[in-house]
Amino acid sequence: MKKKIILSALLGATTSLMALGAEYSYLYKDSRIMGMGGANVAVGGYSSSVFSNPAGLISINKKNGYIVDLLGIGVSASTGLQDFSNDISNADTDAQTTEVIQKYAGEHFHAGVNNYTAVSNNGDAFAWSVGLLSAADINFQAHPNGSTNGGLLATTSRVYGGVVLAGAKEIQTKAGKVDIGVGLKYITQQSVEGSLGISELANSDDTQQTLQDKYQKTSSGFGVDLGVVYHPFSENFLHPAFGLSVLNIGAMGMNDNFGKQPTTVNLGASISPEVTFLEKFVVAIDYVDMLNANTVRIYDYNGNGDTVSFSDYSDNDFMKRLRLGMGIGLVDSTFFSAQVNLGLYQSAYTAGLDMEITVIKLNISTYEEQVGTGSVDIPDRRYMAQIGIGW
Repeated sequence: MKKKIILSALLGATTSLMALGAEYSYLYKDSRIMGMGGANVAVGGYSSSVFSNPAGLISINKKNGYIVDLLGIGVSASTGLQDFSNDISNADTDAQTTEVIQKYAGEHFHAGVNNYTAVSNNGDAFAWSVGLLSAADINFQAHPNGSTNGGLLATTSRVYGGVVLAGAKEIQTKAGKVDIGVGLKYITQQSVEGSLGISELANSDDTQQTLQDKYQKTSSGFGVDLGVVYHPFSENFLHPAFGLSVLNIGAMGMNDNFGKQPTTVNLGASISPEVTFLEKFVVAIDYVDMLNANTVRIYDYNGNGDTVSFSDYSDNDFMKRLRLGMGIGLVDSTFFSAQVNLGLYQSAYTAGLDMEITVIKLNISTYEEQVGTGSVDIPDRRYMAQIGIGW
């Protein structure tokens, strides 16, 4: 409580401080999972489930054999990003640039691109997955109260990638089925935390180079993920499941930079009743980061803009950690499948559509990220699309 009071006082007392980069840590957001509110700890079923609970590999349908996700290119962007980019590009003078910043004062924008190529299999002995991740994550926010030299547009961005290995084992007990999983990953990234002034914004050709020269940091590290999913009543028509995962165990080497990956403890529960006329129906609930390892990073953009300092504050926002989801499988045949996803993520609705046409996979979804301090959150509605080859 004391830290939250201090944080609110800091935000209210000075205009040189700005909450940016307060999005909760992640390495990969799957459009299919985000359409379901991001709830996957007790569901699994995808190669990308290793990012929420490696034990979820056991839920991959065995009849599908080897699951290959090849060149799954995903993009994401905030509402209004194109309008802001066009206005900035069309601003030819310092006065016009300042006018654009004032127009979008306080708004948060995000753009991302990623690829997760993976091969997975749920065999008779165990399930396994090998994946290669590459991604870019760009965030920026208009800062009208900043100084001309210190920066009017604050940014937190990163380019990162690595290798993910995971395995899971199904164990039958008298009390029900238990799925146990472990994951290993090595991630390297280049991150940027800083701000841009009028002259740098007006000369867009130098923007990328300026950010790299002033603020770029390189970091890398290993992480271990552990997970379990418990199915207590295999004969019950609801098919309930309860999941627990501990992610990012170990020193990922990113704690001082944007994109840090703290160790998080996550709980989940789901039911998958058989519903007439539906190929699949699942309802899930997750509560992530139980120990409040994620923090809010508050930046100080005082000075000439060549350096930036920050402080990390505890965040115990319940609703930002709660995730609800529903998946409704409409069709599942050899050549075509379709599923509609709905959910609640950080108090806002999510929706998505997943389709597979022979070897082409297409997923679209929307969700809203609450970026800020909890008491001063900034809603950032985002849209995701992913297309790839898989079988």
